Amino acid sequence: MAPAGSGFGTHRADLSPILDEERQMNEGRDRRLFENASDRFEPATNESRTRYTVLVADDHVMFREGVKALLEREGFDVFAEAGDGYEAIALARAQQPDVAVLDLAMPMLNGLEAAREIHRVSPQTRSILLTMHDEDRYVLEAVRAGVRGYVVKTQATADLVQAIRDIVRGHIYLCPAVSRALVDAYLTGSDAPVDPLTTRERQVLQLVAEGHTTKDIARLLDLSVKTAETHRGRIMEKLGIHGTAGLVRYAIRHGLSPL
Repeated sequence: MAPAGSGFGTHRADLSPILDEERQMNEGRDRRLFENASDRFEPATNESRTRYTVLVADDHVMFREGVKALLEREGFDVFAEAGDGYEAIALARAQQPDVAVLDLAMPMLNGLEAAREIHRVSPQTRSILLTMHDEDRYVLEAVRAGVRGYVVKTQATADLVQAIRDIVRGHIYLCPAVSRALVDAYLTGSDAPVDPLTTRERQVLQLVAEGHTTKDIARLLDLSVKTAETHRGRIMEKLGIHGTAGLVRYAIRHGLSPL
């Protein structure tokens, strides 16, 4: 058990009042998204059959399998799959794929943080973020992190293949649900909300939201327990949040934790 007042839950069930409703709403959505994918595309052209290598990372196995089937039908080589951000980074480092398709809300390390690290360990890999969010703040942060494609999951079957074709040609792809004005704002240096947290603090916040104890977080991030506690204190101070429940809500709203 975590010490009283530490703010870290020992069991994920402690967070169920916040997460259960969202989890129930998402049950079955991944199954529906790709049920009819094979009927939504014309046969691939010769151009689309260039054998680009693709890494797919999503913690929902059925969704991953749907993405893989769709992309392989279009001539792409889905050579590896990952269930969380750390696994995706390790595969990208070892295999140097052309494209990494990353779910935003993965456990342990979310897709945005994984994309940042993949860009470092495999600079030629172009990342596409799959997400349920089409809000401006998510998209602009993703572009700034080096993500080249942004696809909303509910439109993935219609947009993902085109996104890959575009980014391997050096373009940025934003699905139609996202305003193109975001790219203009990014390229012109327009002001946008700045994330108050460091990369390490975002990693700690995600693990807190997933119900990990202080010791768990220290072990997973190779930190001392005292350092993990210090990061948590700084997060709460920066965000003006005074309890674990508030941190969980913040993480969900900002796409840092799976629903």
